[in-house]
Parts: sequence; C-alpha cells; structure tokens
Amino acid sequence: MNTNIINSKLVSALEKYAIPIGGSLLDYDPIIDAAKDKQFVLIGEASHGTKEFYRARAEITQRLIEEVNFDAVAVEADWPDAYTVNRYVSNPRISSSANNALKDFERFPTWMWRNIEVMHFIEWLFAYNYKHCLFKPETINTVGFYGLDLYSMSTSVHAVIDYLDRVDPKEAKQARKRYSCLDHFLTNPQDYGYATEFGLSKSCEKDIITQLIELQKNAFDYMKQNGLIAKDEYFCAEQNAKLVKNAEVYYRSMFKKRSNSWNIRDQHMFETLEDLTQHLSKQHKHDARIIVWAHNSHVGNAAATDMSRRGELNIGQLMRSQYGKRSLLVGFSTCRGTVTAASDWDSHIERKRVREPLPNSYEEVFHHVNHKQFILNLQENNEAIDLLMEPRLQRAIGVIYRPETERQSHYYYSSLPQQFDFILHYDETHAVKPLATTPHWHRGEMDETYPTGL
Repeated sequence: MNTNIINSKLVSALEKYAIPIGGSLLDYDPIIDAAKDKQFVLIGEASHGTKEFYRARAEITQRLIEEVNFDAVAVEADWPDAYTVNRYVSNPRISSSANNALKDFERFPTWMWRNIEVMHFIEWLFAYNYKHCLFKPETINTVGFYGLDLYSMSTSVHAVIDYLDRVDPKEAKQARKRYSCLDHFLTNPQDYGYATEFGLSKSCEKDIITQLIELQKNAFDYMKQNGLIAKDEYFCAEQNAKLVKNAEVYYRSMFKKRSNSWNIRDQHMFETLEDLTQHLSKQHKHDARIIVWAHNSHVGNAAATDMSRRGELNIGQLMRSQYGKRSLLVGFSTCRGTVTAASDWDSHIERKRVREPLPNSYEEVFHHVNHKQFILNLQENNEAIDLLMEPRLQRAIGVIYRPETERQSHYYYSSLPQQFDFILHYDETHAVKPLATTPHWHRGEMDETYPTGL
C-alpha cells in the first residue's frame, strides 16, 4: 500500500485515540492509573535538553509519589553526585538549598541535571519530605534521589576512601594502596582503557575487586554503629566501590566493539537499580517502588529497536525480561523547536534549533495530528496501535546534537508499541534553561551519554 495512504490512515486513527495534553496535572491520569499496580515506572526523554520533557517527567513523578506511594527516583546520573541531592532531600531538618544540592554536578554536561526544571523538582521533593517528616521519628522513610550511572570512577574512588577514613582508618590505607594503580588515570579514565588494552599498563582489575570484597567482608562491623544512618552510608560506599569495579571494565571495553561498552553501562545501571530496590525494600519493609529517569534509548525496550540488531541491550529490555508487567515504560517525542546541547564533547553549551523530522518518521507522522500535544496509550488494542507497529525512524538527541548528520547521528528504527507503554508527544518544544554555573568537569569521564550513530 502507498506510504501516503498508510500515513493518512494512521493520522486519522491517532486523532481518534490520542489524548490531548492541555496543561493540567490531570492530563497524566492514564499513566497514573496504569502505574497503580507497577513496581517500576521508567520515564524517558527524546533529548537531554528539552524543557517540556523535564517538566512533564517531574509532574508525573510528583503524582506517582503523592498518589501511588512510590519510594524513590533513580536517574541517569553518577552515583556520588546524585547522592549529594539524596542527602539534601532526605534530611529536611538540615538547612541548605536545592541549588547547593546540585553543586556536585560539575563536569560536562552540567545542564543535564543542573537546570531549572530539575532544581524545581528537588525543591518540591525536599518540601514533600519535610511535610511528611516534621515532628516524626528519625526512622521515617523519605523519598530519595539516586544515580545509576558509572562515569564517576575518580569521584567514587575518593568516596570509598573518605568513607573508610571515617569508619576504619587502617582499611583506608589499604584502599589507597589498592586504588593507587589508577592514580595516573583518574583525570582521564579513557587513557586507562587505552593503556591496558594495548599493553602499555597493567590492569587494575584484581586490586579493585579485592577492595570491593574487603568492604563487603566488613559490612556488619561498619553498619552496626548508628542504625539506619550507618546502613545508608555503608550502602553508599559499597555502590561507589561497585561503580569503580564496573567503570574499570567499561573503560577497558571502549576500544572494542561499541556494543560491549554500551551493554556494560546499561547492565551496571540495571544492577544498581536492583541493589537500590533491595536496600530500600529492607528499609521500608515492603517491595520498594522506584521511578527511573533516563533517555528514551535507555528506558524503551531495546529489543524493539535497531539496537537489538547491533547486539545492544538496555535498562528497558532488562526490566521487561526480569519484571515483565510490574514495569511501565514511558517515552517522549518532539517535532521541532529548540534544545540545549553541544556540538562536541566538552564544548560550549548551545541553544540549538531542532530540524524538521525526516519523512515517514514517527515524529513527522505525529506532526500531522491535530492535537499538538498528546498522550498515546500504546497498550490499547486499536487501529492506531496496529499501524504504529510497523518499524519507523525515531529521533534521539542526547547532550550532543549534530543537525548536519541528523540521519546517521540521531535516528534509529523502532516499533513504538513494543518499545513503550505510553508515548507523550509535544509538537514544538523549548530548550531547558541551565542553572548559572561554571563547569569544572573531569575530562574523559564519559563518552557515551548521548545517542549517536544510531
């Protein structure tokens, strides 16, 4: 059948079944209702620099916390940086500010988490916890904020040593000795990957694994000191030690097939999510319910995209495999507007114009729907979902946006109803506003936070 005829039928079906978004929190009712029996809700974004995605994700999250009793938010961010935010929102008796809580997000891309929308959400979460903890016992459970990513190898090394300095100075000396293998590479972990891969330096893997094992062997002694506080601080240190272990493997893999490093990263994020779930479930005395914030390319089911053909998996696919219907996957899309992004790694932040979508892409089809903002329930059984099942191009903009190579850098094929449970489309979107900050990033601690070459 002619493509134009198919697209015309699809647009007509979408206008029948799409739910318009009108600017009210009630717009998200279908998602909130679908989440009531879920343990995990994964909420994506089609770029790392779009205001509407950040705002809608925060608003959905607020309702999930208030109405459905979700316990935590876990984001595509480094563990130690996000844990500074967690300490702030989880200790509402301590005077500080959301802006200060975000101060550890210093390296490129600073705007990904240090932006106005995230700050407003952190302010809301602090106020929510304050309201529920005021005049309550110290053991009250707060809604936390955690990171899942693995790029903070140097920061995590120092975090493990700092923790041991407080609880076990003798073991801290041993940790310094074990991690000293990495000393020449902490400012640029990619150099470590290159040096070990090509025989220029020995691998630090054995010492790093030994450090994690020793930390775990002493867990009981470290956690028996101050109740929940000691358990939380040990858990934080253990996650940092695991991060160092997985980051070491990740950086060694960067000079092999791309799928190797991608899979190591997403497997680490998924394992961190599972560790967090287990930790919070013990603490809360029920199965912890967690909201995940990450790019569409991480939270949508990779098995429904080109990624699978390249041997890549992601959090969404692992979630589907492990938890099935206990998870809900939510994606976003846009047609045109502006985005906060950079042209190259470590380059200047720019407000870029988003190009018109490619013909026959999901974004181009959605542009022709009369509703310029809508939610589509992809779990329903109707003509629109049937027509969306055929794979189409889908756009993915990360922290790098290269309009001059748009097709190669920012598009991949997907079957949308198999990739997500819901999609939110905003036809025209705007660049997220970064907080006023001077970036002091660690060169090299990341090179795949953005989708490219998809």
